[in-house]
Amino acid sequence: MNTLSTTVNARGSVLMNVLLVIGATAVIALAAQIAVPVPFTPVPLTLQPLAVLLVGAVLGSVRGAAAATLYLLEGMSGLPVFSQGHGGALWLLGPTAGYLWSYPAAAFIAGWLAEHRGTASIPRSIASMLFGLAVIYAGGWSWLAVMSGPRAAFAMGVAPFIVADAVKIAIGATLLPYAQRVLGR
Repeated sequence: MNTLSTTVNARGSVLMNVLLVIGATAVIALAAQIAVPVPFTPVPLTLQPLAVLLVGAVLGSVRGAAAATLYLLEGMSGLPVFSQGHGGALWLLGPTAGYLWSYPAAAFIAGWLAEHRGTASIPRSIASMLFGLAVIYAGGWSWLAVMSGPRAAFAMGVAPFIVADAVKIAIGATLLPYAQRVLGR
């Protein structure tokens, strides 16, 4: 009987993890739809980085990275989950591809730091999200640098977003304890 209850609990746990990962992809996709074009750059201002970092910090490193990876697979398959309802494999080769490809690593890092350093305080939450954001910036900048050079990439892909991303991180760090409580982590 003990083996049966363990098997049932394990299946329920697997199902819950799958549902959390799928739900997290929906959060990232919805955040992508809140997009503001920024002059002089092909990169729109979206809430995606905030969603990716929150998903990682709330779900943890493995589930967060799994959600971000599934999100990319959804977009690659043609689902309209990328910014402004776009989808398809070509979006993973365009100007914003470096950001998109960095999402699994950023979610993993934000999740790992949340698991190992905790998020009990706003400064710790901010720190875990800043490390994840640095990964997103590095991915976006490096991809744009190949296309346009390092200085132009910084001017188009990093500088216009620093202030907005600082605000997003502050919002995320404030929301993080509540989101963790909702999911019972």
